[in-house]
Amino acid sequence: MTRVKAAVCHAFGEALKIEDIDLRAPGQGEVEVRLDAVAICHSDISYIDGGWGGTLPAVYGHEAAGRIAAVGPGVTAYTVGQKVLVTLIKSCGTCGSCASGSPVYCSGNAPVEPAIRLTDGSPVEKAMECGAFAEAAVVHQSQLAPLPDDMPSDVASLLACGVITGVGAVVNTAQVRPGQNVVVIGAGGVGLNAIQGARIAGASRVIAVDLSEEKLNDAKDFGATDGVLGSVEKPWKEIDRITGGKMADAVFVTVGAIPAYDQALRFLARGGMMYAVGMPHSGAVAEYEPVIIAAVGQGMKGSKMGDAVLPRDIPWMVDMYSQGRLKLDELISNRWRLDQINEAIADTKTGHARRNVIVLS
Repeated sequence: MTRVKAAVCHAFGEALKIEDIDLRAPGQGEVEVRLDAVAICHSDISYIDGGWGGTLPAVYGHEAAGRIAAVGPGVTAYTVGQKVLVTLIKSCGTCGSCASGSPVYCSGNAPVEPAIRLTDGSPVEKAMECGAFAEAAVVHQSQLAPLPDDMPSDVASLLACGVITGVGAVVNTAQVRPGQNVVVIGAGGVGLNAIQGARIAGASRVIAVDLSEEKLNDAKDFGATDGVLGSVEKPWKEIDRITGGKMADAVFVTVGAIPAYDQALRFLARGGMMYAVGMPHSGAVAEYEPVIIAAVGQGMKGSKMGDAVLPRDIPWMVDMYSQGRLKLDELISNRWRLDQINEAIADTKTGHARRNVIVLS
């Protein structure tokens, strides 16, 4: 057993409690990672607030980076001391989804013995297969990607979710081509990455839609060619004006706000596609007119974790960052200690932060 500090959720909607937890030794195919940094994602907050249900007590956190402290049986690709990314994408490697190159939709993961316990021996949910709001985590080796020793961990942690989700939605899921028009609804952490993904893909127009002028200015720093306030009457008319009537080939909804989903299809060109990236709370419902989708050949598609394949996408993104073509440092709004995590979560909820990062070492 390894005893470490963690931020534990005992009741939905209440502050996390910093306390000692015990990690079991890594089992078959698992590793223990001593974490250096973990970013706060809105998905963590949705779980903490009870928006998606789940088992309590739990340790959340799924955007992390650190160094391997121990390896279990069957682990040959990683060694103790190696710097790695830790993400929630756990894949068996053999199910239909994994075999066809879609590990984010893996259906072959078998239950394992609880990895986290309170000091009284009671089990704790390792939320989203990570439990990374802690000084260390035990995860499956498929959830790792190697990192350069000289890459700052706080920056690297962002690659674990927010970056691959936004960039991947554009590059992997939508396969945006040069010359296409793109609209990104929401210019927060994921939205800014969708924007820079569209820039990297060569989109002709990259139009950010948000309720905040400040965020629209941020969006232009990441590659948006235009910004539209979502609060104006009929914002789709602005999209029409900017694109010369062509509208958007692809619209990415990167926030979990139902009004954003209600408006998204209005921004589309004929034959265009809306991509659902941001996740509303369970039970929330959007409305649309199916007759329009049928009449003009539009479509809707989900994108989970940017349809990322870690061995393919993380080395590419690390290389893009080293060249200065992928902005990561600029995504970090503030750095916090583990004992400040509730303050960091409150700051994230204001909507002003790009990404808040908990620095653990």
